[in-house]
Amino acid sequence: MQISLDETATSWQTKARDFAEQELIPCEVEAEMNAGKLPPKTAKRHHRMAIELGFSSMDAPTEHGGLALRIVDQVAVWEQLGRVTNALCWCFPEPHQWMFEACNEKQLKKYVLPLMDGTRKECYAITEKGSGSQVDIETTATKTDRGYLINGEKWFVTSANLADYFFLQAKLTEGKHAGTDTLFLVDKNTPGIEEIRTPLFSHTFDHHHPEIRFADVLVPVQNRIGNEGDGMAYSNSWFRRERLMIAARCCGAMSRLIEEATAFAKHRIINGEPLIERQLVQGMLADSVTDMWASRLMTFEAAAAHDRGEDVKSLHARCSIVKLHASEAANRIADRALQIFGGRGYMRENAAERFYRELRVDRIWEGPSEVQRLIIARALAKRGLDEM
Repeated sequence: MQISLDETATSWQTKARDFAEQELIPCEVEAEMNAGKLPPKTAKRHHRMAIELGFSSMDAPTEHGGLALRIVDQVAVWEQLGRVTNALCWCFPEPHQWMFEACNEKQLKKYVLPLMDGTRKECYAITEKGSGSQVDIETTATKTDRGYLINGEKWFVTSANLADYFFLQAKLTEGKHAGTDTLFLVDKNTPGIEEIRTPLFSHTFDHHHPEIRFADVLVPVQNRIGNEGDGMAYSNSWFRRERLMIAARCCGAMSRLIEEATAFAKHRIINGEPLIERQLVQGMLADSVTDMWASRLMTFEAAAAHDRGEDVKSLHARCSIVKLHASEAANRIADRALQIFGGRGYMRENAAERFYRELRVDRIWEGPSEVQRLIIARALAKRGLDEM
C-alpha cells in the first residue's frame, strides 16, 4: 500500500529503506543481546554511511551546506528508519531548521554545523523530575557578571551518554524576563555537571536517558540562544517536529510488524492449514492494515501541510493528531503481531517483542497521548474543525 510520492521523495525513501534493510536490521539481535551496543567498527560504519547518505543534513538550510529537504522527504526517510529496532537508526546527529533560526552565527559554527559532519553530538535537557506531562521548568538561570549560573536537575536526557553538549531549558530568576524560560548551549564538560544515575528502561538502546544535576554551572552569555524568555517558542518548534517524526517512525514499525506477522501466518500450519486462514487472525491483520493506512495518510498529509506553509497553529494541532493516532495504532499492531507469533513473539530475538517494548514510550515522550488530546481539543475549541 503505497503513498503517492514524487520522484524526489521516492528516491529518499529508497535510500533509507536500503540502509535500514542492508545495514541496520541485520544488527538488531546483536544489539539486543549486548545492552544495545554494536562493535565500535560497525557503529562507526553506520555513522559514516548515514552522513554520506545525507541524513544528517536533511533539515539544514542550503546556505549552511545543508540539503533543505521538504518535510515530506524527511518523513519518507524516517518512516523507513522506523522499521529498525534498538534505536540503531539514531546513528547520526541531525541539526534542525529551528536551530538555524534561533542560533547566531558563532553558535551555529561551534555547535550546530558540526552536527552535519558528525563531529559533535547534542542532547536535550528539558524534562524535570516534577514536570509530569506538561513542561514545567524548575531549573534556574541566574544572571551574573560572568554569565548565567544554572542550577537544577534534568531527567530523561536522551543520548546524554553519547553527546558532548546540551540544549538546556531553564527559568530566569531576575530581570524583566524573570519567570520565563530560556534556552542555553551547555558543554558537557563544564564544571558542576553531575550524572546522578542512568536508569534502565524497557527498551535496549545504547542511547541512555540519565538524570543530570547542574550545580552552579556557569554558562557564558554568548551561549544563550536567542533573547531571554524565548525558550518555550524554540521548544515548541522542536516538539512539533519530533511529534511528526515519531509518527513517521511508528508508520515504519507498523509496516514491518504487519509484514513479518503476515509472512509467519502464511507459513505456520495449524491442523493442516495456514494460520492466516483462521478468521480471528485475519481480523487482527485487517485491523492492523487499517490502523497503518490511516496513520500513513495523516502523517504524510501533515508533512505536506508543512511544505505548503500552512498556519503554524494548524500545524501544531496536526502534529498532535498524527502523533496521537500513529503511536496508539503502532502499539495496537505490536500487540496483535506478538499474539500472532505466539510464544515465538515473546522471544527477544523476534522484532515483534522488541517493538512491543520500544513503541510503548512513543505514547509518552514529546508529550503523552493525554496531552495530545488536550492540544487537539483546545485547537478545536479555538479555531473550529475547518481551521485546525
